[in-house]
Amino acid sequence: MTMQPDLLALITRQDGLITTAQAVRHGLDESLLRRRARAQGWERVAPRVYLAAGHRLTARARIRAAALWGGELSTISGPAAAWWHGMPASAPDEIAVTVPRRLGLRGFPGVRVRRRDLAAPDRVVLDGVWCTAVPLTALETAAALPDGSAFLDRVLQKHIRFEQLYEAYCRNMGAYGAIRIGALLTAAADRADSAAERRLTAILRRAGFPGWRRGVPFQGWEIDIAFPEAMVAIEVDGWAYHSDVERFRTDRRKGNALVRAGWRLLRFTWHDLTDRPDYVAAEVRAALDAARASA
Repeated sequence: MTMQPDLLALITRQDGLITTAQAVRHGLDESLLRRRARAQGWERVAPRVYLAAGHRLTARARIRAAALWGGELSTISGPAAAWWHGMPASAPDEIAVTVPRRLGLRGFPGVRVRRRDLAAPDRVVLDGVWCTAVPLTALETAAALPDGSAFLDRVLQKHIRFEQLYEAYCRNMGAYGAIRIGALLTAAADRADSAAERRLTAILRRAGFPGWRRGVPFQGWEIDIAFPEAMVAIEVDGWAYHSDVERFRTDRRKGNALVRAGWRLLRFTWHDLTDRPDYVAAEVRAALDAARASA
């Protein structure tokens, strides 16, 4: 049996997928759909969702299949939503779907159901799929990933402002991973500067570097950490500068002034301090060696 052109176009738009309800609306009853599955190699990839023969079950198809199964009241969430938004590099093996509390859907292998009523600003349709909006997606994904701080750092630089992230957090204080999300946001706020500095000084002490000082005055500013004799300055980009444009500009003016005055300037992010301490120590050592070599 030849498929109608409009049905074929629908399947093409949906990454090779069709639901039984869509098939019925296009004159293809469910029993015929099951016969196609047996005779022509169509694959049932989710309850009431089929992948047409000749199409691969790609990451896009897996995520769309979960969305088609859940319907318009369901929302692709967490790392799967992040991948759909173009944030991380790879799609997760397990797809999280958030559904309203009253909806009696149960997950199946590869799809996990979360029950929560989402606010309207936290849902968006992207390429035909309902998924969490970027701010909530970023928060939930950061809570789910081992390198959550690095992920949030990239998101804040490329996809979203801190204010939007914080507003989503306030709307979803009981969300999945709320404790970890709160800790990550604390690191992202102004008050995280001292925590970042403590991490840096711990790295310097473990590496056995002598001669460094905290809060060294310089032209009306303070250098976060300085080796005054070697004229090596270390500045920590905590996460506050993401939320404060003036803070970002001030930090850059201070950095430029340090370089003009002959200081060797190193800048490290919160991600560097938490996830790459050996890299931080190696960079400091290289800067000190270069300063001694040029003395």
